[in-house]
Amino acid sequence: MKKLQVYLFLCGTLIFSFVNAQQPFATLKKNVNSRASSLIHKLNESKDTLLLKSDKKISVVYSINRKYKREVDEHIFAYEYKLPLNRLSKGKHVMVVSQNRMKIVFVIWINQDPSKTIFNKDALITSRQKD
Repeated sequence: MKKLQVYLFLCGTLIFSFVNAQQPFATLKKNVNSRASSLIHKLNESKDTLLLKSDKKISVVYSINRKYKREVDEHIFAYEYKLPLNRLSKGKHVMVVSQNRMKIVFVIWINQDPSKTIFNKDALITSRQKD
């Protein structure tokens, strides 16, 4: 009986670790407001970079974490922006994108600790495209 309990505990731990390892790096909760439709905000395929694109200039991008601190505060003045999510700590982040006096707000959850994750070299560089 004792061996069966140990065996079940080890199997449960192993299954949980596999399920936890399959979790994406980040999860995005989009802003679905019709006034925010000018901003396309999505994650790339590997879910480690936030892609922002708009027909209006994006002036400021910042994030507020659960401790009410800004981890990202970028003045970009561009139509496209790529934000590598390894700059954000694990947990919930409220992202604010400012466009022509309008602030578009959405939420990103970082599911894994960025210091323990290996990133692609391209994701470490923010890209700015000015027009």
